[in-house]
Amino acid sequence: MSAKLFIAQRLSAFVLAFAVAIHLATILYAVRGGLTAAEVLGRTRGNGIFLAIYVVFVIAVAVHAPIGLRNVLREWTAWRGRSLDVALALFALLLLALGLRAAFAVYAV
Repeated sequence: MSAKLFIAQRLSAFVLAFAVAIHLATILYAVRGGLTAAEVLGRTRGNGIFLAIYVVFVIAVAVHAPIGLRNVLREWTAWRGRSLDVALALFALLLLALGLRAAFAVYAV
């Protein structure tokens, strides 16, 4: 299981590197262009490319963050076993649900 988690975290980090770069480039473009939040939302509404990028971004975060948090908690606390794994699986689902909700909300605004 540890090897699979290691691979999943490294693959999600690879995806996140590209997703974060696109996200930051978009923010810099919007800020330097003087766009308001309403104008940004107007440009992203109904844009399937942005939706796809952000859905991939959200999935990568939902995979990456709980695995990293699991490693930190195992290293810094005595919390081990199934309860830790279940708690972090629920955390992953929460990240996924909230992230997808935000991505689809921006798409459908």
